[in-house]
Amino acid sequence: VIHAGDYIAPFAIRPLTELRCQWVGVFGNNDGERLGLNRISQGKIKNAPHSLEFGGKKILILHEPAEVIALIESQSYDIIVYGHTHEPVIEKHGKTLVVNPGECGGWLKGRSSIALVDLDQMDAELLELP
Repeated sequence: VIHAGDYIAPFAIRPLTELRCQWVGVFGNNDGERLGLNRISQGKIKNAPHSLEFGGKKILILHEPAEVIALIESQSYDIIVYGHTHEPVIEKHGKTLVVNPGECGGWLKGRSSIALVDLDQMDAELLELP
C-alpha cells in the first residue's frame, strides 16, 4: 500500500497500522503533527519525494504534483504516485505510469477512491469505494 500524504492526524492512520501487508507513504501539506504520525507509523511515513523499488519497479511517491511533468519527462521511474489534488489520474507516459488515486475519505470531492496497480501489466484501475 502506498499513501500519497495528508493523513492529517495520528489517529487517522490506525487502519494503516492494522494492515497485514507492507505500506509506506509520504507527508502531505496538511500533516502538521509529524512527530505523532512518525511515532504511530513506526517510521513508514517519509519526506517527499521518496523513492523505492518494489516488484522490480522503480517507484517515486510525492504529495504535491509540481515536479510531476519533469519527472515524467526524465523517464527515470516506472511508477509515479502523487496526491494533493484529490483528483484521480491514471496516465501512461512512455514507460512511466502516473497515478493519483484521488481521495480515500471522500471529504473534499465527495468521491472515495483508491487505485490498484498491476505491476506485471504496468497499468492501474481506479476503484470507487462506497
